[in-house]
Amino acid sequence: MVVNSAASGDFITVAFADGTSRKLPKGISLLDLSKEYQKNFSSVIIAAKVNNDIKELTYQLKNDCKVEFIDLSTDDGMRIYRRTLIFILVKAVKELFPEKKVIINHSISKGLYFQIKGEEDITKEDVEKIKERMRKIINARIPIQKREVPLEEAKEIFRETGRFDRLSLIEDRQKNYVTIYNIEDTEGYFYGYLAPSTDYTPLFDLIKYHTGIILLFPEKTAPNVLPEFKEQKKLFTIFTESRKWDQILGVESISALNNVVKNNKIGELIRISEALHEKKTAEIADMIAQSKNTKRIVLIAGPSSSGKTTFSKRLAIQLRVNGITPVIIGLDDYFVDRDKTPTDENGEQDFEALEAVDIKLFNEHLIKLLEGVEVEVPIYNFPLGKREAKGRKIKLEKDHVLIIEGIHALNEKLTLLVPRENKFKIYISAITSLNIDDHNRVPTTDTRLLRRIVRDFKFRGSSTVETIRRWDSVRRGEEKNIFPFQEEADVMFNSSLKYEHGVLKNFAEPLLSRIDDSYPEYSEAKRLKEFLSYFLPIADIHEIPNNSILREFIGGSCFE
Repeated sequence: MVVNSAASGDFITVAFADGTSRKLPKGISLLDLSKEYQKNFSSVIIAAKVNNDIKELTYQLKNDCKVEFIDLSTDDGMRIYRRTLIFILVKAVKELFPEKKVIINHSISKGLYFQIKGEEDITKEDVEKIKERMRKIINARIPIQKREVPLEEAKEIFRETGRFDRLSLIEDRQKNYVTIYNIEDTEGYFYGYLAPSTDYTPLFDLIKYHTGIILLFPEKTAPNVLPEFKEQKKLFTIFTESRKWDQILGVESISALNNVVKNNKIGELIRISEALHEKKTAEIADMIAQSKNTKRIVLIAGPSSSGKTTFSKRLAIQLRVNGITPVIIGLDDYFVDRDKTPTDENGEQDFEALEAVDIKLFNEHLIKLLEGVEVEVPIYNFPLGKREAKGRKIKLEKDHVLIIEGIHALNEKLTLLVPRENKFKIYISAITSLNIDDHNRVPTTDTRLLRRIVRDFKFRGSSTVETIRRWDSVRRGEEKNIFPFQEEADVMFNSSLKYEHGVLKNFAEPLLSRIDDSYPEYSEAKRLKEFLSYFLPIADIHEIPNNSILREFIGGSCFE
């Protein structure tokens, strides 16, 4: 319990998210408060927002403020959980195998894939040892210490510990200090907040996988349960391919990208990155061409801001090179009338639900087209919320292939009546393989969010606040309608570009800076600004071709 024992004048007023407010002793820590309020939460409180700004639980309240606790049912809470768990992993490996180092690669199947680099490969027995050591560290409830170190001192620390990846990175930043964390004698540098002690991350597992290890942890939708590992072979393959691209480009980390910018070689990097995209698109077109007698329908799906529109148009050009005429159908025209749109658990119309599409009519048209029969594709009148019968007439000729792009494209239920052998499925996403450093990765989700922030502002009249506010809903739709079906794809296309964050920085930073702490979205804007601060800006964008996927977001696309 919090005891109000301070003298008069030594109190502050704290307002809470439930609408209540209290007089509390000045200097009280969020950790003490969290212990009192934990009973109101179904998962552990791991941080808090103070005036919409995220603070670690060790933070002391000195002034009147608003406090909103963060538990594991939130994105912020799970980020802190994962960071803390990675730090514990690093400590365990350091203690067991001092000559080896941990390299976090990418997310996979509700977990993180990482490798342990050294002279000898890690065995299953080694994995069990690491797991056991992590449990001991967690059960010991070791405090995680935080300190701000002057920049020059931090540089010396990184030199002495051989962390040259971090040394190069902090040299490009404008801050004159570096935040360093400690679990006993193990030092860590993380790009975000951590839990106050090791016991905040009890749920985890390690699974030996290929040449690395999967680190499993809970999801925000079920923070008290460890998810089952489900192999995603195709997604893992595309990540492996991305790593090969990294080697071709010589850019595997932000510091390496910044060095390219500093050495005035960004034009070459842009050209090679775009050439890799073109090569992959051409290969996919060749695959379709080789099976055009059976694969008459091409289905393209991917999460928000993957670049589906530009990819579809580039693929269409490559198909024409192969003597194939693409015919495009939009799923939007097959929406049911608005009054027949299904509702979600909140009673609101769910336009992303599969049932929002007239599947029966859609399949009838597909079958007729495959049989060579002409059909009249409807037109959906969005202002009226009704489908109009009179549309455009299309017919599939021998050299034609039907292209369908939409969130449900990989779901077999969408094209239930069409035999699988007649369909070619493509999954597209900005699968980011770039690392901040060995222990910190660049999340694919952040890449897509930055793309969307820039695009929504430039072309859709949406403010950055609105885009951030809607993002959680967008992500829920993806988790329900897209990600479960990604392994259905015949091929995956990685739309990320190695140089794009330096370009997006120029557009996104000013937009994010407009969001002050009066907005609930401030903490997310601050986090994204902090992330972008590690990139040197790429202001000269004339080298970016007008058919680039990035042009879909920053403007200047030849497909507009």
